[in-house]
Amino acid sequence: MDKSKVISAYRRGFITFRECGQILGVEDVQLKRLVQLEENRLAFPQSGQRIGS
Repeated sequence: MDKSKVISAYRRGFITFRECGQILGVEDVQLKRLVQLEENRLAFPQSGQRIGS
């Protein structure tokens, strides 16, 4: 499963933080960093990156 979809499910409240980490196979510290990176990616899309679905 795509990591951004798993993180999105966590952010929407469909799964817990721990479940998110288990699905992605990462520890808490790594997961916090991944969530932060995903939030930054959504807040500041790179040029040429399509916004939306």
